[in-house]
Amino acid sequence: MSKSTTEPSRHDVVVIGAGFSGMLLIHRLRDELGYDVKVLERGEDVGGTWFWNRYPGARCDFESEFYSYSDDEIQQEWNWSEKYAAQPEILEYINFVAERWDVRRSIEFDTTVTAAAFDEARDVWVVETDQDSTFEARYLIAATGNLSVPSEPSFPGMETFTGPIHHTGRWPRGGVDFTGQRVAVIGTGSSGIQSIPLIAEQAAELTVFQRTATFTVPAANRPLTDRERQVTKANYPVLREAATHTRAGILGEQPMGSFADVDPVLARGELERRWRTTGLGVTATLNDTLVSEEANAFVAQFVRDKINQIVKDPATAKLLEPHDYPIGTKRLALDTGYYETFNRPNVSLVSIRENPIERFTRNGIVVDDHEHEFDAIVLATGFDAVTGALERIEITGRNGRPLADAWAEGATSYLGLAVHGFPNLFTVTGPGSPAVLTNVVASIEHHVEWIADYLEHLRREGITRTEATAAAQADWVERVAELASHTLYPRAASWYMGVNVPGKPRVFLAYLGGFSTYRTTCSAVAADGYPGFDHAHAVREIADRETERVNA
Repeated sequence: MSKSTTEPSRHDVVVIGAGFSGMLLIHRLRDELGYDVKVLERGEDVGGTWFWNRYPGARCDFESEFYSYSDDEIQQEWNWSEKYAAQPEILEYINFVAERWDVRRSIEFDTTVTAAAFDEARDVWVVETDQDSTFEARYLIAATGNLSVPSEPSFPGMETFTGPIHHTGRWPRGGVDFTGQRVAVIGTGSSGIQSIPLIAEQAAELTVFQRTATFTVPAANRPLTDRERQVTKANYPVLREAATHTRAGILGEQPMGSFADVDPVLARGELERRWRTTGLGVTATLNDTLVSEEANAFVAQFVRDKINQIVKDPATAKLLEPHDYPIGTKRLALDTGYYETFNRPNVSLVSIRENPIERFTRNGIVVDDHEHEFDAIVLATGFDAVTGALERIEITGRNGRPLADAWAEGATSYLGLAVHGFPNLFTVTGPGSPAVLTNVVASIEHHVEWIADYLEHLRREGITRTEATAAAQADWVERVAELASHTLYPRAASWYMGVNVPGKPRVFLAYLGGFSTYRTTCSAVAADGYPGFDHAHAVREIADRETERVNA
């Protein structure tokens, strides 16, 4: 870690990231509890994931009215236009909240955190940036997001292609006009599924390169009516409270029952209804879809049958059928006309499963010795999820140990909130939390509230250093792995397991016990005086006060 030549800027708390989490941390810690908070943000403005992901079709896959802060004044004033809001509307909402809470005065924009080291002699974090600036704070909070670092492929010859190459995770702010162009999209995960239908409407020719077919279901998106908005606003407290008692942190359709206990004809009829109306509700039709091979196969075949009903060309439909993983064990995508897009005469699908991309050329992409020529290429290759942003920062904890070493065999944490060996560091929606399997804004609110309460506890007790114990972390990591082992999730080569990033350790990154159970667990930790955290070497302020009393 290099040393800045400027005098450090000192604060109580330094936060990395100004998305939903960073903004809420400012509001909770600065405005409500009186902490001096500084947020460091690499982007030009607030928004986090929604600032960077401006690709065509980018849209939330949780209902807008609940993918939002529970602040009553804001939720009563703001009006969502659609069931599933698109990126421009979500970013507009984030800016609306930023103005209301006046968060920008606590944020350094265009500032990338490059390194952070814990100073054991002073119990403070020393944070360095690409702006040759240094910040010091008692606490460092990573609000870096789960899907904030694009996964960059490295194909031979990429630098020789003469046209533009766009990654969905770093889309130009002014947009891209593909009118009349020959366009390639590499990747058919969520960002590809959302963008492909809209790019197809512009491009003269669109070629989709698919390695693994992905399960996706219709979003069933539609405008919200004034009446719907009025009813939601009148019942927000009850609805949000009810959502905290669910597995995903959001209200939705209830399952019919277990596969063995339902009439298959009725179950298929219910799948049909949900396909038309509920989006993610398809995989919740049966309560054992993610643990029973038979139940999963039944739901998966329903979706495959739908693909063959929609896609007119049998060969293309067969390529689009997912067979590599159980449905729901990769994040289920919501789409608007995805399968229908492959009926367009200007759209073609190329499988790169058996014959991977060999290289880029000046004019395009070579697959199976055939050169496909393009004017522009889109990389819809996803993210280095959950841990990627933190692993790109040189974070050094106690005894000079880098986080990269601590996570060399896979990310570990206690409750998804703290990491052993890294005192006074907290992670919002970190590895080992349920966040990526929930309404993430609900998870963010829970984590921010829990961290704020804990900081108040430390302040009241005069404790200057806290750290997750090795035993508590090991127990939590074991619990996360145990829960995953009883499901079908580990059978998928998913970003939940880090499989999409070459060289990343294969560890399941999410707690599968459900949002409600997780909240109860965290509440119990707080109520019991925060077991699992070591305060034995962190009572310097208490000792100093006692010394002053005796000397007086």
